[in-house]
Amino acid sequence: MNPNDATNKIATQVGEREIVITRVVDAPREIVFDAWTKEEHLSKWWGPRGFTTTFQKFDMKPGGTWQFIMHGPDGADYPNTNVFVELVKPERIVIEHAVFPHFLATAIFEDLDGKTKLTYSTVFEENAAVFDKVKTYAVPGAEQTMDRLEEHLASMS
Repeated sequence: MNPNDATNKIATQVGEREIVITRVVDAPREIVFDAWTKEEHLSKWWGPRGFTTTFQKFDMKPGGTWQFIMHGPDGADYPNTNVFVELVKPERIVIEHAVFPHFLATAIFEDLDGKTKLTYSTVFEENAAVFDKVKTYAVPGAEQTMDRLEEHLASMS
């Protein structure tokens, strides 16, 4: 699959310590960026299928903290802390995941004549052995999260 081809809905690449998901979504770049940066949208789609999210702190600015708890379908809670590293509206968001597993996530939003090419990459700081375990749930979890984003975008229009 060529992730640069606008007809592709999904491409996932897994490297030694990196996961890259590319999608073309049927929504303008500004709306997709809003879905990533406004709490009232992000809280509705962030996380794999079956998860809900409770935001505790959402200070979207470079150096700002985003703390939340992901509630799993099995009843388990997963506390998360992210730090916003970079925000370039409506082009890019860079987030540092400050709890295990540690990673730097980058979302890039490219305009494609009214649609948006979204490239979401996560580069993990842990060693390859840890990443081999993490990717077993991180890859499907990230893909499901992007599915939920697309569903939310469809409900916004």
